[in-house]
Amino acid sequence: MLAEFSITPIDRGNEHLSPYVAKTIALIKESGLPYELHAMGTIVEGEPEEVFALIQKCHVNMRQFSSRVSTAIKIDDKVGVTGALQNKVKSVQSQMGAHE
Repeated sequence: MLAEFSITPIDRGNEHLSPYVAKTIALIKESGLPYELHAMGTIVEGEPEEVFALIQKCHVNMRQFSSRVSTAIKIDDKVGVTGALQNKVKSVQSQMGAHE
């Protein structure tokens, strides 16, 4: 399963959010799941139970820094597929090379 998610502390006003994102990334690293950080969120890969538990842990962790938290999640769950975090990008890149 791939899950792209972002967790935002809503009541931080004009503060930079990077310190809060860094705390979330620390939890993701601890999980041992493969992940990629992007400008608008983070993608993790793993078994559904692991991924959902991690997202819940990250959401609950953010609540200690904010009384209002927004979590957005997008999931791609294809049974039997592993390595999608890298393979999906490689597939697109190979198609791009074929058309250049």
